[in-house]
Amino acid sequence: MKDIVPEKNKYFPHPESKGGWRFINKKIDTEVASKINFDKLNDAIEEYKLFFDNVASGIVIIKDGFMVNEHYSFMTLPGSRFDVWSCTKSFTGIAWGLLLDESNNGTLPDNAKVDLDSFAYSFLPKSFGVTDKQKEKITIRHLLSMTSGIPGENQLTFGIPPLRNSGPFEHALGYQENRYGKKTDKLISEPGSIWDYSDPAIAHLSILFKNIMKQEMHEYMQEKVFHKIGIENASWDVHGGGKFIGPHTSAHVGLHISARDLARFGYLLMQNGRWGDDEIIPSSWVKKATKPSQTLNPEYGFTFWVNTHGTRWPKLPKDMFSLEGYNSNRCYVIPSKELIVVRVGSGPNQWNEQLFINQIVKAIK
Repeated sequence: MKDIVPEKNKYFPHPESKGGWRFINKKIDTEVASKINFDKLNDAIEEYKLFFDNVASGIVIIKDGFMVNEHYSFMTLPGSRFDVWSCTKSFTGIAWGLLLDESNNGTLPDNAKVDLDSFAYSFLPKSFGVTDKQKEKITIRHLLSMTSGIPGENQLTFGIPPLRNSGPFEHALGYQENRYGKKTDKLISEPGSIWDYSDPAIAHLSILFKNIMKQEMHEYMQEKVFHKIGIENASWDVHGGGKFIGPHTSAHVGLHISARDLARFGYLLMQNGRWGDDEIIPSSWVKKATKPSQTLNPEYGFTFWVNTHGTRWPKLPKDMFSLEGYNSNRCYVIPSKELIVVRVGSGPNQWNEQLFINQIVKAIK
């Protein structure tokens, strides 16, 4: 599929404090309105309300840069910040794309050199040690693509430490068990040999980022991305500190953001990382991150879920990709349709979301 190239002078929304997204006016914005079946779109939203209006949630739909539908339930507002859980991983992936680009440009502190095939543990303090010699073979590529061999959700190694005696990074590095009594001290396979969704693997990327960039990841993203594209309603958890490792940005979960600003981030990705005349994220990284990162699970890129082979969403465009988190937090991006659909809020974690997104796409010509 041909890459979507951003048009010169294309619309980019102001920050919310300065007006935010433009809303479609059917009588004035006739060209875009003619591409939308509003009856079908409204039917999809009404069906959604039956499932979700008893929980805090929000829906934002952007078509050709226009807000074409928006809905909030249970005492939430457009500025409400939602815990988007593992959508955070995709923001971490973008931070690493920027770090790798800085390495290519020779602008990292201490002239550090890092690429996807650099050994991750070579950037950790030697005082941390290693709980399994196999871990020394883990690369940045393995961490970003969920192929590190570090135990994941299938082994109940969620990134949740005990309430006492440990922080999340002690658990991620294999020193402490989590609240389910599970540890990550031993790999379940040789790096690169299996795909396994792993919070502890992604947590490594926060410590590594700080050690290489000499700046916390959330501070870097605020400076390099959030501020530049007008994300205002967002905060990012920091964990650890005191007698624990850290404090460091929470890389696998912990971002809290409004539906409108999550759509703004999706819009940036849809423009291949450009915002106005500025390249905020290297287009090469956006394209790489939103394509399969390995063959073990071709539905996963570098921290994004992808549809390149049409297997994740069989009835939807193959250029579609998404940020996904627990409790059905989602940001779907379909460049070929200039369409972004954001759903944020509380559960349920399992629902017929494919039917919902299919209904929306069918309403868009």
